[in-house]
Amino acid sequence: MENEKGDLVDLYVPRKCSATNRIIKAKDHASVQISVGKVDENGRYTGENQVYALCGFVRAMGEGDDSLNRLAQRDGMLKGVWSGQKMR
Repeated sequence: MENEKGDLVDLYVPRKCSATNRIIKAKDHASVQISVGKVDENGRYTGENQVYALCGFVRAMGEGDDSLNRLAQRDGMLKGVWSGQKMR
């Protein structure tokens, strides 16, 4: 919620999981938020970050690694790491 000045006045703003788009509840103690630094063509840190939040459900299934690879490849940070092939 915003006041007349446009400032956020909510006490708690929930995050959403980057992989599943689920709301991460306050009691989800298995969730993590990972900031990945962006680099230029020389490999130097530019001061910018890409933030990924993963809920405990994704991590409990053992899909955190795969989800982070998929998200980073979607954002152009990785190439050719994740392929969307279905398992038989």
